[in-house]
Amino acid sequence: MLASVVTVAFEGVDARRVDVQVQQLSCGDNPSFTIVGLADKAVAESRERVRGAFAGIGLSLPVKRIIVNMAPADLPKEGSHFDLPIALALLASMGVIPPDMLSGWAAVGELGLDGRIAPVGGTLPAAVAVDAMGLGLICPEANGPEAAWAGDVAVLAPRSLIGLVNHFKGTQVLRRPEPGAMRSGDRVPDLREVKGQESAKRALEIAAAGGHNLLFVGPPGSGKSMMAARLPGLLPPLTPRELLETSMVWSVAGLIERGALTRDRPFRSPHHSASMAALTGGGLRAKPGEASLAHNGVLFLDELPEYSAQALDSLRAPLETGEIVVARANAHVRYPARFQLIAAMNPCRCGIGGGGKGACGKAPRCQRDYQNRISGPMFDRIDLTVETPPVTAADMALPPPAEGTAEASARVFAARAMQEVRLHAAGIDPDTARDQAVNARASGEILDRFATPDDAGRALLMRAGQAGGLTARGWTRTLRLARTIADLDGCDGVLRRHIAEALVYRRSTVGAQGDFERQIDQRAGTAAF
Repeated sequence: MLASVVTVAFEGVDARRVDVQVQQLSCGDNPSFTIVGLADKAVAESRERVRGAFAGIGLSLPVKRIIVNMAPADLPKEGSHFDLPIALALLASMGVIPPDMLSGWAAVGELGLDGRIAPVGGTLPAAVAVDAMGLGLICPEANGPEAAWAGDVAVLAPRSLIGLVNHFKGTQVLRRPEPGAMRSGDRVPDLREVKGQESAKRALEIAAAGGHNLLFVGPPGSGKSMMAARLPGLLPPLTPRELLETSMVWSVAGLIERGALTRDRPFRSPHHSASMAALTGGGLRAKPGEASLAHNGVLFLDELPEYSAQALDSLRAPLETGEIVVARANAHVRYPARFQLIAAMNPCRCGIGGGGKGACGKAPRCQRDYQNRISGPMFDRIDLTVETPPVTAADMALPPPAEGTAEASARVFAARAMQEVRLHAAGIDPDTARDQAVNARASGEILDRFATPDDAGRALLMRAGQAGGLTARGWTRTLRLARTIADLDGCDGVLRRHIAEALVYRRSTVGAQGDFERQIDQRAGTAAF
């Protein structure tokens, strides 16, 4: 007798349909249990887990030749979530469960030797995929609240295999689980706790308003990491669509506990010893990396030059495209990675730099060699570079600043509201608007219509370009940055002072040696203009 149960195989955050077919054949004196269909080691081991689970509920496998085929056969099958669909198809072929009762369901779950169903990763994208197929989902009890977030999809979340058998026999009723809690994130420290560093706090506000990449450069103890940790408090919560996208990545990574989601934007801070695979994804099963876990949020890289050059340069493409492709011999796995990069670094290896008390005796060579660990193309993708000078004793003796996170976040929300209104007024379709929801990703018609500066601003930008301080990418990113500064200023148009402040933050412009660049005083902001 042939029995079939639907399940899914994961390609990144996408779940593709897989039909698990079980057939029993006469075998004489040589019973066997064979799984075919490009299965990995974890799937092949399902035979023993299914055998043990059956024994745990008082059943034994038929003394026959059992063949399990997972179609399509050319699609790689990875993971332990195939245990439950194999067991259900086998139970249907044995007549324990009527086969027609499984026709409207897909299943994922790992089996224990005692028959309990253990949680697995990827339940949320599986639920979204089977809902599109017009099916319900059978998943472990621990994953039920997570699957319930997928919408109106029917969900069964049994604790054990025997409970599921009893449900289909009518002796026990499993109810649809409720969605998990919408929890609050950890408390974000307030900007009011940061004394001094007014220029850096201004840059942090601009970065939050437009989703721009930001680099803090300063000696140890100047507050770089302290300010980066306060960025989440300035960002708006995830929209429903962003929440679903982000949660699907976290689900595949197995980081959702009891279906609890949060509208707080992700803030990931990997150690500088992280490898390229840890940042971009990979490994045996091509799990998402830190860049994908920061999707729709922030990726903070402290001690930027200490990361390997290979790991840093692997982020260059996702910073432009918003996705990561993990290339395999037999497949290409895609993960979303639309994140905001915030980084911090010391000016040189010793941390002090070339000026002030305790200056590095090897400057400027020490600074040049240390900063050269970061490639030029990587620097070119950073919109704002801000120096954070040492905080003096006089700064520390001052009372707390008058403005904190509440005041700064109000301006950020107002600036983002202006960006959203512009997109709607331009009649841009929702998919395009999603990709260009913030100024840092504006391009094409949006950039031409809303970020074109006035004549004086254009002349200033031309002078910067002619001085050799701007690449083509730098030109575009300067316009995007100026548009954000104008939004914080409440201006409909981009003016000369907005272009001037944007040029201050461009590392290539600030670091050049021409007459124009020497006019820029980073601490004075736009006063020189």
